[in-house]
Amino acid sequence: MVTVKLADVLYGFEFSCFDGPFEAMAYVCRETGAVYCTSEDESFESDLPPDLEISDRYVALPSKNDLDLGRSLALSFIEKAAPSDYEAVLGFFRKRGAYAKLKELLERKGLLNQWYEFERASIESALRQWCQENGFEIVT
Repeated sequence: MVTVKLADVLYGFEFSCFDGPFEAMAYVCRETGAVYCTSEDESFESDLPPDLEISDRYVALPSKNDLDLGRSLALSFIEKAAPSDYEAVLGFFRKRGAYAKLKELLERKGLLNQWYEFERASIESALRQWCQENGFEIVT
């Protein structure tokens, strides 16, 4: 089993989730466990393998949606931490700006730090499972 550093996987995941003007992706090498980040912003790219996006030696890290870490994660947190606000938060996700509204609500209720910890732990757990399913052993 190929080893991969947890910090590298987390960095690659966050990089690929960045919602900026350029599409971003992160890949893990099946042979070495190295994590490579790429973006449409060519000035960012350096030292990337030339076959990164065409070889089966690399597997793309999943997105938040692939791991079900978007809306359903937020609703799961609200269901446990502030169940009386569940319907309001559900309504947030019917329009743009849902996460901003969610964070405002959590800040008012003093739950924002709990949300960040819940989200971080959920992401780490999902990525650990993804690594295991893809033949990677996580090391710290």
